Amino acid sequence: MATTTAHAASGATAPAAVRRPRGTVRSARRRRLGACGVLMAPFFALLVTVFLIPVGTAVWLSFFGADEPGLGFGPEHTVFVGLRSYAAVLTDPTFLGGLGIVLLYCVIYLPLLVAGALALALLLDSGVVRLRAWAQFGLFLPHAVPGIIAAIIWLYLYTPGLSPVIDLLNRADITVDFLGIHTVVPSIVNIALWSNLGYNMVVFYAALQAVPREVVEAAVVDGAGPVRTALQVKTPLIRPSLVMVAMFTLIWALQLFTEPMLLSQSTPMISSRFSPSMYIFDAAFTRNNYGLAAAASVVLLVCTIALSYGVTRWTSRADLPKEAAR
Repeated sequence: MATTTAHAASGATAPAAVRRPRGTVRSARRRRLGACGVLMAPFFALLVTVFLIPVGTAVWLSFFGADEPGLGFGPEHTVFVGLRSYAAVLTDPTFLGGLGIVLLYCVIYLPLLVAGALALALLLDSGVVRLRAWAQFGLFLPHAVPGIIAAIIWLYLYTPGLSPVIDLLNRADITVDFLGIHTVVPSIVNIALWSNLGYNMVVFYAALQAVPREVVEAAVVDGAGPVRTALQVKTPLIRPSLVMVAMFTLIWALQLFTEPMLLSQSTPMISSRFSPSMYIFDAAFTRNNYGLAAAASVVLLVCTIALSYGVTRWTSRADLPKEAAR
């Protein structure tokens, strides 16, 4: 009876559930939205300044071109040409050929980079390599070399009469033309691999450090060997990093410019319109046709967005169960 009375007394004195007034909830929501706006403001400022304004300017310029009245003897005037620049770009065999070369470059470069960086990261994570910090630093060091300097170094190694590598191969009766018609794309791939393999290896290695050690130990207890553990346990757990590296590598590869531009000084196999980026540079700064350059830039942007979207959709469908994907 005393217990019941105590409970009743405590229930009578307990404060009722306090409901916040609507004004308080709205003010708290406004504060959260304001904080989010302040934190996101630098991102949107950079997005508008670095991306949206240049893209809008390129789209605007692509609809205009230079016209010379009076049978070509009068001063040039900028006139609205509509889609004429896009038609010229999409029917130009040099631009389409450059786009095909870049796609071939991506087909060769992307798998080699992802597979090589992943293999090195798994090797470092396995504990087999001693002095892992120094090995990681040595592999990352080429990425610290600017792309122009790296291309000049490899141009020296690719040029006959200057390259000690070619002289050494000639002594062994092996003739290799690194800048020939069939080897120029693999030579450019080699420069890009040397520069970027270590950086992406660090990305994968950092992702592997976040893999729970309990999962790896459980796989070892179940009888999985080192190779099986690396391929079937660790690699699936860092799949988001693989997708991210593949995505950014694809976007970077479609903008191929520095390496072929410098190598073009030593071989006729690389023309001034070897890649879409070189085509844009030539149209803008050699032919002074800014409308054509802007149209080619927009076409390259659309191709990049389409391929990136395709990679994103393919990876998202791979994450779903087979029944849901169907």
